Amino acid sequence: MLDCFISFAMTKQVRRGGIVRRNDREVKDIRGIEEILRRCRTCHVAMIDGAAPYVTPLSFGYEISGGGALCLYFHSAAEGRKIDILRRNDSVCFDITYEGEPILSGNPCNSGIFYASVIGFGKVVFIEDADEKRTALSAVYRRQTGENIVFTAEQTKNVCVFKIVSTEFTGKSNLRS
Repeated sequence: MLDCFISFAMTKQVRRGGIVRRNDREVKDIRGIEEILRRCRTCHVAMIDGAAPYVTPLSFGYEISGGGALCLYFHSAAEGRKIDILRRNDSVCFDITYEGEPILSGNPCNSGIFYASVIGFGKVVFIEDADEKRTALSAVYRRQTGENIVFTAEQTKNVCVFKIVSTEFTGKSNLRS
């Protein structure tokens, strides 16, 4: 398995610190978090560009290690604003959200939307190893299409591949039962 191993106890301890305000909606079980990830296609990655925030939506793949760490995989052009920012500052925040149908109420203040999300913090690691690039690209492709394919070394040459390694993440859900 890829370099994503951190103890699950550490992940639970970080979560206990309280990222989620509504504890009744927090998803603590790693299987529940993976179910949210399976529903989603886009990850919004927030980074710091000097003194200003910058966020971008990205297609992603993922792995959850036996130790409970979440590895999110991405591909990109080898250059551009996002890559420049991430090379200067590897700390990021991410949001992966599944949006359901609206919750309508006679009182607009009690209306909303059914949803499930995973939010967390992590560090970006650029992947240079050809075999790890192939694995990461396959994970992204599988997440987007449901198909398992193997990328060739040639296909990995001109693409930038990176991952976010996170041990500080939590799920939140308010889905219709």
